[in-house]
Amino acid sequence: MGGSPNQPSPTPSAANVSIKPDTLFSGFSLKNLKLKTKQQELLIRVSILCLVYVLAFITRLFSVLRYESMIHEFDPYFNYRTTLFLTEKGFYEFWNWFDSESWYPLGRIIGGTLYPGLMVTASLIYWTLRFLRFAVHIREVCVLTAPFFASNTTIVAYFFGKEIWDSGAGLVAAALIAICPGYISRSVAGSYDNEGVAIFALLLTFYLFVKAVKTGSLSWGLASALGYFYMVSAWGGYVFIINLIPLYVLVLLITGRYSMRLYVAYNSMYVLGSLLAMQIQFVGFQHVQSGEHMAAMGVFFLMQVFYFLGWVKHLLSDSKLFQVFLRFTVTCSIGLGALALVGGMASGYISPWTGRFYSLLDPTYAKDFIPIIASVSEHQPTAWSSFMFDFHILLILFPAGLYFCFKKLSDTTIFIVMYGLTSMYFASVMVRLILVATPAVCLISAVAVSATIKNLTLLIRTKSKTQQTGSSKATGSTKASSKTSLDQSPPFGRNVAAALLLGAFYLLSKYVTHCTWVTSEAYSSPSIVLAARGAHGGRVIFDDYREAYFWLRQNTPPDAKVMSWWDYGYQITAMGNRTVIVDNNTWNNTHIATVGRAMSSYEDEAYEIMRSLDVDYVLVVFGGVTGYSSDDINKFLWMVRIGGGVFPVIKEPDYLVNGEYRVDKGAAPKMLNCLMYKLSYYRFGELTTEYGKPPGYDRARGVEIGNKDVKLEHLEEAFTTSNWIVRIYKVKPPSNRL
Repeated sequence: MGGSPNQPSPTPSAANVSIKPDTLFSGFSLKNLKLKTKQQELLIRVSILCLVYVLAFITRLFSVLRYESMIHEFDPYFNYRTTLFLTEKGFYEFWNWFDSESWYPLGRIIGGTLYPGLMVTASLIYWTLRFLRFAVHIREVCVLTAPFFASNTTIVAYFFGKEIWDSGAGLVAAALIAICPGYISRSVAGSYDNEGVAIFALLLTFYLFVKAVKTGSLSWGLASALGYFYMVSAWGGYVFIINLIPLYVLVLLITGRYSMRLYVAYNSMYVLGSLLAMQIQFVGFQHVQSGEHMAAMGVFFLMQVFYFLGWVKHLLSDSKLFQVFLRFTVTCSIGLGALALVGGMASGYISPWTGRFYSLLDPTYAKDFIPIIASVSEHQPTAWSSFMFDFHILLILFPAGLYFCFKKLSDTTIFIVMYGLTSMYFASVMVRLILVATPAVCLISAVAVSATIKNLTLLIRTKSKTQQTGSSKATGSTKASSKTSLDQSPPFGRNVAAALLLGAFYLLSKYVTHCTWVTSEAYSSPSIVLAARGAHGGRVIFDDYREAYFWLRQNTPPDAKVMSWWDYGYQITAMGNRTVIVDNNTWNNTHIATVGRAMSSYEDEAYEIMRSLDVDYVLVVFGGVTGYSSDDINKFLWMVRIGGGVFPVIKEPDYLVNGEYRVDKGAAPKMLNCLMYKLSYYRFGELTTEYGKPPGYDRARGVEIGNKDVKLEHLEEAFTTSNWIVRIYKVKPPSNRL
């Protein structure tokens, strides 16, 4: 029982086993994980960039979380419809698609009247996911395409910032553009518009071209041409690229910065980029025939003159003879260029600038000559509040970044300065172009942030090192006592630098807070689903648009023609699946003016117009019950102006009283009896919309309407949504055809 030495010892249990740490980690040491300084910096940089990449994607998902996965706005519905057609029918059918459901009775050739880059990109992503056995619907791909490319834009912004300044500026630029409201406004989930991929293509093209100029590499030049081709395929804003780059090259030539690097970069980009851009059916030969592209061609020929002069200068040893040859060559070149331009424009070979281009140079041009452009809210001049709303502290950092760029001028900083100044001018002319200015503002602001933080941290570190050195010397000798006193005096400067550094981080934190709030509250609400606050503070959802389009799809004949203002054409076609008279493409001003004339006329006159267009139903948007201000009554004067621009019988003063637009009892007689007024306010005079207000009180305009007894003779109410936002009327057949 005592245990014989010959007996085997009992097997120890797992609980009693003790392993010494030295034996466990004998082959492993934490020292093996230590990285060199550069490796640590690389690891931190990659980690931050990955976090920014994810942040850029998830911050754009507020709309999906708050509502549901849906397409926003108006134009994205056309893009979604065409993408769906492309994925189902293939490329051949897509390029040759004649859409008879839009612009009745004219129709529209889809393949030759759009920029296909967005649709092709989403289709390729969809086909790739399906190939990898991911069961996704094309709608989900369309909803998430813009956030995905916004994340990609942060990567390009990093490399661009690194090229302009340093890696710190690149990281700051990536972080700023990831959450900047000026970019988020067009890249939230569901915003399936051309700009969703175009800003990525724009920044990529600029980065590759700047890299080509800096290195003189033909590969980078050809890569920038490919980036430009993608931009041309995606958005008409490519005209900004093909004018800014030649302007940049011209500035470098004037300032004496001509080099073979510039020659190789511009020639390769322009030649290959133009050839590729001509393959886009909607663009065609505009690169050699349009006045908007002549600057690029002129600079291209000027580059050849510069190269030729450099070759001649190398051959001629006599400087005086070269000066004579230089004057003769420059004079002949300018004369031949001007003669060719005048001759091309006189013969009609070179088309003049378009109205949209003129409206960028002259903000009053569209209002005076092209009212259909001026009628769009995003084409209005930008208010200061919009700049503050979309840029926040970047408005302050932008001038500071320009200062640092001017202080350290190079080929790359000259480009970003020109990009920033020109884009900010265009952004002030047109609200929509804040989107184009945002990357430049973020990059230049990143330069200011990076340079400032670097200077402040260097100052703090230098002061602390100086103090330590001074105190050690003071103990060693009395000779250094005076030096010690000098070195111990800067703590005040060091404290100021620390306070400024804290202030900078505080401002950046407020920028993050502002961007998050704007993204959540302002830019993540789909226009097709409206939200408001109820009397008790709760959220109220108005889903009238989809309710109306569903009713159209279910309760009207498949060949029914619907007349509405052009704003709603894409949605009616995509969601209601019905033929429309006009839509958001706005390519035919006369057709839109005809609809404007019908809405502005008396019912009898409007009925004749509608019968000539085979209209079966009329759709109007009305916000008098809910207080929705973006309704057709508030847009009505633009219908009058556009209609009057083609049909002089429609005169704007007939709808005004002493120059004032009114819908109450003091309104103009023609206003109270036109078709738009009748369709909006039919049966509204019987409705009490607000406690303490008389029946027929319009909450959107804050007045009691002037004509409460609206009678319809040739139309009848077919459907009104639950909140009266969308109203649909059926056009009666002629009395002899009942």
